[in-house]
This record gives sequence, structure tokens and C-alpha cells, in this order.
Amino acid sequence: QVQLVESGGGLVQAGTSLRLSCAATGRTASTYDIAWFRQVPGKEREFVAAIRSSGEGTYYRDSVKGRFTISKNNTKNTVYLQMNSLEPEDTAVYYCAAKVRGLSLTTRYTDYGQGTQVTVSS
Repeated sequence: QVQLVESGGGLVQAGTSLRLSCAATGRTASTYDIAWFRQVPGKEREFVAAIRSSGEGTYYRDSVKGRFTISKNNTKNTVYLQMNSLEPEDTAVYYCAAKVRGLSLTTRYTDYGQGTQVTVSS
């Protein structure tokens, strides 16, 4: 099992940037693929981006490609989501998620953090 703690959310204006952090702890944290999901009230949680446990290999949902970048510091077992050119449609609670490394980067996540609120004003 892995424990996940997100940080970095906040209220920003459209067109600006935020960086979210996800600190993973636990004996096998370094062997987990990590992803970011987001959810708005009344809607299903949606996949945003993911990175392989090795730190090599990433995947993004179409609407954030070119604006968001996921990266990993293997020494700190921390994953970052750099969000640029934010839009009001990016407003959501962002969750960090983990799963044992595998072929797919978009499904079968088993552990989630508490979430961090991102609000983008127009």
C-alpha cells in the first residue's frame, strides 16, 4: 500500500500557472505508476495525466496536452503536475492516484490521496 499527499492547489486567474505536488510514501512507493485525476461536483472523476514508476513514459488527456506536464523526482518519490495556461474549465478537485506498475497508464488505480482544490477564475 502507498500513501499519497497532494499539495499546491489554490485560486488563480485564467492564463496563469500552478504546480501540484504528490508525495508518495510507503515501502514500495517507488514501484507505483502515478496519475492525476480531477473531479467537479456532479461529474465523474476524470483522468488527467500519468507517469510510469520509472519516471519515463507519460500520458495525457487531450484537453491538457501542451499545457500540463507531469514529472517525477525519484529521489523524493514525488510527482508534480505543472499546469500552465489554466482555463476556468480546469477548475476541479485534483487527486493523486497510484497503482502497481503495469501496461496501462489510464486505468486500475487503487490508491488515492485526499485531493487539492484548483479554482481558475475568468
